[in-house]
Amino acid sequence: MRLGVTLRLANDNWDDVASYAVEAERLGVDYVWSAEAWGHDAVTPLAFVAARTSRVRLGTAIMQVGSRTPAMVAMTALSLDAMSKGRFILGLGVSGPQVIEGWHGVPFSRPLARMRETIEIVRRAIRGERLAYKGSVYELPLPGGEGKALRSAAKPRPDIPIYLATLSPKSLEMTGELADGWLGTSFMPEHADVFLDPLQMGAKRAGRSVEDIELHVAAGVVAFSDDVERLIPARKPGLAFTLGAMGSRQHNFYNDAYRRAGYADAAAEVQRLWLENRRDDAAARVPDELVLKTNLLGTGAMIRERLVRYRRAGIDVLRVEPAGETLEARLANLGRLLDLVRAV
Repeated sequence: MRLGVTLRLANDNWDDVASYAVEAERLGVDYVWSAEAWGHDAVTPLAFVAARTSRVRLGTAIMQVGSRTPAMVAMTALSLDAMSKGRFILGLGVSGPQVIEGWHGVPFSRPLARMRETIEIVRRAIRGERLAYKGSVYELPLPGGEGKALRSAAKPRPDIPIYLATLSPKSLEMTGELADGWLGTSFMPEHADVFLDPLQMGAKRAGRSVEDIELHVAAGVVAFSDDVERLIPARKPGLAFTLGAMGSRQHNFYNDAYRRAGYADAAAEVQRLWLENRRDDAAARVPDELVLKTNLLGTGAMIRERLVRYRRAGIDVLRVEPAGETLEARLANLGRLLDLVRAV
């Protein structure tokens, strides 16, 4: 099992971002990921980090499908893979209607078809094929106009892996069918079948196994302490935000995933309280058990036991967020976790 970290991009301290990536690589981390919501994009920070690192893999987790044309996704992937000397991973996700429609002004319609067609077009482009394509969402060239089917002027890079961040059963099946890797969230090894069964179903349909897909899951915050109870409250607001605000009342894929894992009552109640603007009550309603299952908290022995559970569930890579107010504190927690991963 290996580790990845996600860059903190909610501020503008880019020297800290670069130092974190460089030191994480030195410690032995294998992946650095960059996310996007409605602040910094996921792409530019990776170019910044690519120039300062030499070994670590660099991935978007995720680049929002719908915010870019498939050709632009392919162009970006070709650029980042070239400048990082083959270290780039194209991580894609459909995001949700609040971001896609509210921030980008693009209809959140047929997300699975849009994702499937984007993957097909991107793979054609990075192989250096001419883009003549007719799907239910995209058609290239645009009919009735003056465009013609083009081939990328950049050197083909057909080995760029495509990972998908998916949560719903149908999207997980598509991931098993099409993707090189899975970027899992809301994952708990005790309920791995909620995600891995649909992945396996899709993989089988494509004539392969879930073992052919690299499984990356978010393991939350890493914090070491003998006083576990002290660590729990700080993690509840984040989970309340995920359950209540990461989507609309009708479409919250994270909330749905927790419901399928057996937390239906808590997920529904937290969402209701959040949407009623009762944020503190929503956080208080998050079960302690859910915090402990979605983060790496406690003593070294407790965290080691969680790592064993992830390994037994078949997870290849954990994406983690080391706790700490300073860079030094975060790196200390990361180094301690890496020692446990190597021992496991």
